[in-house]
Amino acid sequence: MNEKTRIEKDIAMFEENLQKLNDKTSKLHNNKIVELATQYYEDSKYYLEKKDYFTAFGCINYGHGLLDAVLKF
Repeated sequence: MNEKTRIEKDIAMFEENLQKLNDKTSKLHNNKIVELATQYYEDSKYYLEKKDYFTAFGCINYGHGLLDAVLKF
């Protein structure tokens, strides 16, 4: 799998996980950690568009890590 495809897959997975969070409770949508994770997600899409795959991959991974923390705690 090439870099672009991998990042696109991770972005789609982030969107699915964010939807799961939003389905659980609307209070989490206003959570500052979720907001930060969403900002990293948006940054990832921006860098993907610019073909800066290294930065895009890093951003989406930070976003995933933050969402994982919220889901677990």
